[in-house]
Amino acid sequence: MSIQTYTAVRQTVVGCYRGGSISAEPRINDRIRVPEVRLVGPSGEQVGIVPLAKALELAQEYDLDLVEVAANARPPVCKLMDYGKFKYESAMKAREARKNQAHTVIKEMKLRPKIDPHDYDTKKGHVVRFLKQGDKVKITIMFRGREQSRPELGYRLLQRLAEDVQDLGFVESNPKQDGRNMIMVLGPHKKKTEAMAEAREAQAARKAEAKANPGRSQNASDAEVPAEEPAEA
Repeated sequence: MSIQTYTAVRQTVVGCYRGGSISAEPRINDRIRVPEVRLVGPSGEQVGIVPLAKALELAQEYDLDLVEVAANARPPVCKLMDYGKFKYESAMKAREARKNQAHTVIKEMKLRPKIDPHDYDTKKGHVVRFLKQGDKVKITIMFRGREQSRPELGYRLLQRLAEDVQDLGFVESNPKQDGRNMIMVLGPHKKKTEAMAEAREAQAARKAEAKANPGRSQNASDAEVPAEEPAEA
């Protein structure tokens, strides 16, 4: 091995160890360095094994790119395609997939063991909304002072709440004492993806109704969609 070759190899290896990365992009056109390729046509038809020069000539003839799609095959598989359009469509598909991806979210609701009936209804309303959205809800009962000697108050309150929302969710984690707090986790019956799909359908239905009734006031439309309130008082 010549000194020049050794130096080039050593620089490549050192670059990798220093954090240098190999491009994940496939080789295209004149970056492909093999004597022959297994060529696939623009419509997916098998052309066969052809010399690289012939494959590049066909790519120029079709005004397309020669893209290496299977570099480890022998010979490598290349396809004639519009690489710029392919990259754009792939990016759009990935973006749409991320948009529709459902992430499990755990909301938290805090209550006092001697909560006022009105406050209870308000808090329960938040829990109902969260469960309808497909989110889990962590319910925390906060004890203060002498309340700590009455854990049954918190337990009964959590049981009551679980029963009130049983059509929308279930007790995923039973009530348990955690220092001065008592915690219970409710899980939704519907998956997040189902809840998102239903929300999109409802939104589409509202838009269709608005188009069918253009004279309807904006105030009436707004009244159907209540503003989101904060999770904690």
